[in-house]
Amino acid sequence: MGGMDTGSARSATQKAHNTADRAGDHPALTTLARGGFIVLGILHIIIGWIAVQIARGSSSEEASNSGALETIAQAPGGQIALWAAVLALAALALWRLTQLFTGEDAKAKAKGGVMTVVYLSLAVTTATFAAGGTTSDGETATDVTARVLAQPWGAVLVIIGGLVVLGVGLYSVARGVTRSFKKDLEAGAGSGEVGSAIIAAGTVGYIARGIAFAVLGVLIVWAGWANDPEEAGGLDAALRALGEQPAGSVLLLVVGAGVALYGVYSLARARYVKM
Repeated sequence: MGGMDTGSARSATQKAHNTADRAGDHPALTTLARGGFIVLGILHIIIGWIAVQIARGSSSEEASNSGALETIAQAPGGQIALWAAVLALAALALWRLTQLFTGEDAKAKAKGGVMTVVYLSLAVTTATFAAGGTTSDGETATDVTARVLAQPWGAVLVIIGGLVVLGVGLYSVARGVTRSFKKDLEAGAGSGEVGSAIIAAGTVGYIARGIAFAVLGVLIVWAGWANDPEEAGGLDAALRALGEQPAGSVLLLVVGAGVALYGVYSLARARYVKM
């Protein structure tokens, strides 16, 4: 009986793998998922631009996904564009979901699961703006942190969450420094002048984005340590914290430009990512 149960489990696992593999390779899904990378690119370019304007003291907008989505929503035809973005982000999330079943190792499967949640969350936020509503990444982060702090061992959980975000930031910096992100691209994507420009944008972009997330992680850890949800904030708070340091305006200019370059890399990734 045990052998039959094991065989049935293996058969079911293999069937799920084959189904996910076919879904992940479907032309309609991969085309829409590539559109998701275009959406990410546009959002990062806008976030980077807002950060640069904050560094110059000429913007009160939020340097976050919410701020970028609000900018798009206010443009002519913006809400229609946002509904298209929702579809593309949902497709990107579904494509990542297939990696839970087709990933070559535990790391690939874990990344697929995490990114599925990230892209679905962004799709929901985008749908809010597309429907005429608004939201704030900073307020959301503060509210979530407050709810967690209200739980038993809440401060510890917030600190752990902050350390995870800090780790994500440092990992992003490492990917930029080592250029390990190149393995996500099709063979030959980094050759020639265009390819070299893509790799350069990715290198600077991953480092800048990683710095921003590392600062955000520190803010979250401090929120848990101080038991104060107002300290958590979101990406906008992290970027503004950078701007408040010695020579902060220059630092924020550099990081903002780097975030925008990550957006440029994401646009190129839409064309050259392995799928």
